[in-house]
Amino acid sequence: QVQLVESGGGLVQPGGSLRLSCAPIGFNWDRYAVGWFRQAPGKAREGVTCITTTGGDGITYYSDSVKGRFTLSSDSAKNFVSLQMTNLQFEDSATYHCATLRRCDGPPDELDMDHWGKGTLVIVSP
Repeated sequence: QVQLVESGGGLVQPGGSLRLSCAPIGFNWDRYAVGWFRQAPGKAREGVTCITTTGGDGITYYSDSVKGRFTLSSDSAKNFVSLQMTNLQFEDSATYHCATLRRCDGPPDELDMDHWGKGTLVIVSP
């Protein structure tokens, strides 16, 4: 069964940090770009960041809303990607989904998604 599995969400205070991870199960994602999307209740899905390859030396892109605060990286040996989130704010509260993408040349577009994880919840609250 082909899956993407996210982990690392939780409750954090404003200004705090979290690290999310995503790994593939049942398939090899080497030929895909990988990205993160988030969706808060009542809001549209937002493409947050993507990396052009998980195989090392990937180029990353970020939405303006997270640029300078979030860092996406890949570990090709351990076969996962990490999203380090710092200086989290209330508006970062959302369910974060990992996805494989057919392309990554800017903040990710959901039209480019192939595989999509169930998500991990991030809540930023005092």
